[in-house]
Amino acid sequence: MSDGDNNPAAIPVSVADVQGDSRWMSQHNRFVADTKDKEPDVLFVGDSLIQLLHQFEIWHQLFSPLHALNFGIAGDATQHVLWRLQNGELENIRPKVIVLWVGTNNHEHTAEQVAGGIEAIVHLLNQQQPQAKVIVLGLLPRGKDPNPLRVKNALVNKLVRNTLEIRSNTSFLDVDPGFVNSDGTISQNDMYDYLHLTRHAYTSVCNLIHGRVQQLLSEAVCDDLNSGL
Repeated sequence: MSDGDNNPAAIPVSVADVQGDSRWMSQHNRFVADTKDKEPDVLFVGDSLIQLLHQFEIWHQLFSPLHALNFGIAGDATQHVLWRLQNGELENIRPKVIVLWVGTNNHEHTAEQVAGGIEAIVHLLNQQQPQAKVIVLGLLPRGKDPNPLRVKNALVNKLVRNTLEIRSNTSFLDVDPGFVNSDGTISQNDMYDYLHLTRHAYTSVCNLIHGRVQQLLSEAVCDDLNSGL
């Protein structure tokens, strides 16, 4: 699926500092620093949909009590997340659950390449954090009306779901509660710019994520108990 070393979505690369303010690298360095003085049970990694989640009250209600860290950066594609994780963001921490949400920004890549990029990230997580249970969130539909990116994201989800079925400690979670209406449109009440979620929409999505995270945290506790027997 990933086309081996020829898949650009699976080749780690940092974001070019086009604006000249080193903002992306500064965010990455802050995350690396966080791993040195925090001990998260849950780690969220991904793009703006992860980053913006931290700004809503639902994060503080559901995930802060679970000792969660948020390593989301707006605009990131799979290759950028892969670079970040290979360059310090997984050091010094041992989360029980890792939530990954990335891929909708891989505009220049095919669905197969995007799925391969996600697969490469999962492989890295499984290698460097073998104790962690990984949740890969499905890409959401986007755009007010039906469009090729919706079709592409749906295909990415299908490919990723099929791949993860054979991986231990990793699962796929569809967090779309039904954003596409019967007429094919997406409401601005759910996605204010037809990509990013409103407070209301985040509540629906986060309840789905929270349920799975709690389930896996409970399983992790049982695993620890069994390993101590």
